Amino acid sequence: MEGPGRVRPMRPTWVEVDLDAIAHNVETLQRLAAPAELMAVVKADGYGHGAVMVARTALAHGARRLAVAVVEEGVHLRQSAIACPILVMGWTPPWQYGLALRYDLELTVSSEEEARALAEAARREGRRVRVHLKVDTGMGRLGLRWDHPRLAEVAARIAGLGGLELVGVFTHLATADDPDAPLTEEQLARFGRIVATLDERGLRPLLRHAANSAALLRLPGARYDLVRPGIALYGLEPFRGAVAAFDLRPALAWKTRVALVKEVPAGTPISYGATFVTRRPSRIAVLPVGYADGLRRALSNRGQVLVGGRRVPIVGRVCMDQVMVDVTDAGPVAVGDEAVLIGRQGDEAITADEMAGWMDTIGYEVVTGIGRRVPRIYLRGGRPVAQAPLSHLL
Repeated sequence: MEGPGRVRPMRPTWVEVDLDAIAHNVETLQRLAAPAELMAVVKADGYGHGAVMVARTALAHGARRLAVAVVEEGVHLRQSAIACPILVMGWTPPWQYGLALRYDLELTVSSEEEARALAEAARREGRRVRVHLKVDTGMGRLGLRWDHPRLAEVAARIAGLGGLELVGVFTHLATADDPDAPLTEEQLARFGRIVATLDERGLRPLLRHAANSAALLRLPGARYDLVRPGIALYGLEPFRGAVAAFDLRPALAWKTRVALVKEVPAGTPISYGATFVTRRPSRIAVLPVGYADGLRRALSNRGQVLVGGRRVPIVGRVCMDQVMVDVTDAGPVAVGDEAVLIGRQGDEAITADEMAGWMDTIGYEVVTGIGRRVPRIYLRGGRPVAQAPLSHLL
């Protein structure tokens, strides 16, 4: 990251976020979803990419709304001068109602009792709160159950509460990433009956929404008035093959630099617990990144990184702040050389989804787990335009 037009990251371990890739993905998804609006899901600090920069890019390229998980995430966006509608999709505890109202956040309600408490708080504040009623059609999480015997009556009473405006009704699909799962069609059928009943009673909210990334890509019937892509915005796989099939572009690269290279004889134990012992004279490179940065300990003796355009194995246990790799077969390697944890180097590439496979998890967990002490550098046209400061480290 040095040289003309480059910036030096605050640490020798950093993340690069390609805003052109975010823009491309948003435009691709919006074209596919039209005429439905696109709500960019930027919870968990934009899936580890940086919520504010992702939000601004998404809004500049077709997104009309944003979604977060908790009130604090919405407040952060508001304090960053983002004025579009923002939906808090998770549970908002009563002691945060005032904060949510002051920052003009839209809230999710899952019961009449919750809606009444929120309406009362809005009246006390002299404000009006916009809400989305969530219906549980088979996910088993938040939401009024789809088979509630008086669901339409409950929705009507919520819509009639003073201080509250019912602007949306939505559900979340549990198995949209699995084309063979019958539950998705069951959920969509249940949701379809619910919205039809609300329509018949004159309770058609402005926004009906069900489609996450996988449903947006696979199921046109799930798109309704609004789609809620999350992982697809970032160019990661909501289901196997999606990135290639829909020309999505991974936006995140995670890099570090070689801190030390040492020659060791056969029989040398490496890292805590001596779980790896060299079988031959070897060159071991130390990288200044560890599980406190999000490089999971589960990668010990099974993950890989790129050095000199070649894959090299992680050897020994991943430490809190460092990890060792065997560069014996990687050609010349020197202190300061770039190592790639996620991203491309030469003809080789490691994706977040591949890293996830080594740990039997999903790409979502990999990118959201990259720690806050890893600086984010934002690129346009391949050149840095911003760096996320970490004031608590300065």
